[in-house]
Amino acid sequence: MAELDRLQERAMRVCELYDELNLRTRGRVWDRADLMTGFVGDVGDLAKQVMAAEGRRDMPGGREALAHELADCLWSVLVLARRYDFDLTAEFDRTMDQLERHVGERLAALPAQAAPPAA
Repeated sequence: MAELDRLQERAMRVCELYDELNLRTRGRVWDRADLMTGFVGDVGDLAKQVMAAEGRRDMPGGREALAHELADCLWSVLVLARRYDFDLTAEFDRTMDQLERHVGERLAALPAQAAPPAA
């Protein structure tokens, strides 16, 4: 998945910029735990934007802010995967294979659902 590799390389370049900024301004770089804490904050921001998009909360920024938070979360996942030395493409494929089998088995065990009546 060359596109994912490209995104991960770009995420790491930005991470290196943050490392330099944090080193100069705080005297230290973020470790993996700091990155995870930042990710949790980004997920919270994403949740607020989703709530706003669904009309459950007033937040500025609209779709642009929602897209930004989605990209922030992706950045965190890409950086954490690299920092923990995971091949994210392989892990994603492995996990999706497991989920497809698991959900398929559960669906196969259920009675067939009748089609909804035509309108």
